[in-house]
Amino acid sequence: MSKVAHEVARVLSSEPAGAYRHLVLAAPTIAAYAAPGQFVAATVGGPTSGMLLRRSFSIHAADPAVGTVEIVVAAHAAGTTWITQRRPGDEVDLVGPLGRPFPVPVRPGPDGRTSAVLVGGGYGSAPLFWLARVLRAQGTHVEIVLGAASADRLFGVDLASAVADAVAVTTDDGSAGTRGWVSDVLPEVLTRSGASDVYACGPMAMLKAVTDAAAAAGAIAHVAVEEAMACGVGVCMTCVMPVVGADGRTRMVRSCLDGPVFEGSRVRWDAFGDGLCRVPDDAVGAPQVGGH
Repeated sequence: MSKVAHEVARVLSSEPAGAYRHLVLAAPTIAAYAAPGQFVAATVGGPTSGMLLRRSFSIHAADPAVGTVEIVVAAHAAGTTWITQRRPGDEVDLVGPLGRPFPVPVRPGPDGRTSAVLVGGGYGSAPLFWLARVLRAQGTHVEIVLGAASADRLFGVDLASAVADAVAVTTDDGSAGTRGWVSDVLPEVLTRSGASDVYACGPMAMLKAVTDAAAAAGAIAHVAVEEAMACGVGVCMTCVMPVVGADGRTRMVRSCLDGPVFEGSRVRWDAFGDGLCRVPDDAVGAPQVGGH
């Protein structure tokens, strides 16, 4: 885990980005420590707010040269709405960077060439463009697949074209790109690119589909999960999820500390459903029938 800072960031800009809000924050210490895949936890509601829990946001980009951190926010409820209402000059209390970043560099193929596919769902794509720039700077061939329910829920289509060698877009309703899900086009992209590594961020169902497609293509999936992280520092236990360890045993781990990036094949996808995460019966410490 990298160094972590507590910083009162000043909003430099706040602009609409489709259905979302893109904020640029002056946070030089966090910017100096951050890596793609990590996140920040922000206090919301102002000094007199009753909203005690922080809200976590993936870092869209960090520039240590100018001391800026960028986030993309969807206004779901009171806390995230408060963030989207911040304007230049306002302050936002941040802790970060938090969590484990995406692993780089990419593993070389048999020919010595490195290739990766990055997959984003909705505004979950936010951290992938920074990752794409890092990978391409290391000589990796990068392709990006972006998906969302509709065109207005996509994020970063124009940006993807600037940082990737090829871009594919899907929408559930066909309002942009191919009608369908990212999993509908991903197998062909993986075959064409010969990617050894797949990086993904988005809804859990999408991450499972990406993991399955990567496994079928002989690639490794690195997934950034979107579990609710109320504290971001491993205290509250709201973000626990079942992950298989190196010893083959399932444990409930904190995604804010052990993640948010996991190897997709180690996540117990069978535990997720109906918006819930259940404790598998075979997990270490799971309650046993009869109390044994």
